[in-house]
Amino acid sequence: MKVILREDIEKLGKAGEVVKVADGYGRNFLIPRNLAFLANVRNMKTLEHDRRVIETRAKKARKAAEDVAQTLSGMAIAISAKAGEEGKLFGAVTSRDIAEALEKAGVKTDRKSIQLAEPIKQVGEYKVKVRVAAEVVPEITVNVTAEE
Repeated sequence: MKVILREDIEKLGKAGEVVKVADGYGRNFLIPRNLAFLANVRNMKTLEHDRRVIETRAKKARKAAEDVAQTLSGMAIAISAKAGEEGKLFGAVTSRDIAEALEKAGVKTDRKSIQLAEPIKQVGEYKVKVRVAAEVVPEITVNVTAEE
């Protein structure tokens, strides 16, 4: 079954693309949730108009993402945690802690967008990437200090 995507769907395609999917996936998941519509002659004609709308929406979203990235790039946040001898943390600083610190600094981000390979378990300064949009990934500095 061929469908036209209304929204970007990870591992399937971008909005406005015509993709071939399994009949059940299209009929039972994509179409009822208004994520896609059937690719027939009538819908292909309306796709041309929708592409212009989608492109405009994507440009606005990209501009907003770049504005957030401008705010984030070079930003430094400080997180204090309990630490033992030699700077080893009793717990760990996770993406949730970083997201909370960013929210306190005035930037709202989803914890899933913070690209942290593994939790931080040592006092120090770390560079962490925050995925704002598909190709917009600014880097922030996280300074982990020992609590007194």
